[in-house]
Amino acid sequence: MMGMKMRRVFLRLIGALLFSLAVTGAGAAGVTEIGNEQVRALLVSGVPLYDLRRPDEWQQTGVIAGSRRLTFVDAAGQVPPDFLPRLTSAVGKDAPVILVCRSGNRSSVLSRYLVEKLGYTRVYNVSRGMVGWIGDGRPVVRD
Repeated sequence: MMGMKMRRVFLRLIGALLFSLAVTGAGAAGVTEIGNEQVRALLVSGVPLYDLRRPDEWQQTGVIAGSRRLTFVDAAGQVPPDFLPRLTSAVGKDAPVILVCRSGNRSSVLSRYLVEKLGYTRVYNVSRGMVGWIGDGRPVVRD
């Protein structure tokens, strides 16, 4: 589990990345912004997709078939203490991974963090998130 000090540092870094993203709007080297066709192609080739939303969001809209569910920020705006250890133990630094959230903002922040702070090299952010996926009429699965 993530210690309290490490969690606070992580939360501060996330805040700084959110600010940086808002100010620059730029992507980090190693983060690739992708659209729905690219999501589909990467999934077919076996790249894991992590849906970073909350359980209530998954239930409300459904999820992309084959996605792995792992909440990045809870309803109180906090990163769950087990989030980073669960993600980093499942995805190696040089392994490709697709991240999606509601609109692409949370996944963009996490993408940048993984690349800039943890050295990940192949992170794909779904730029319009589930809003874009559903808006384009793409299929979802529901529990």
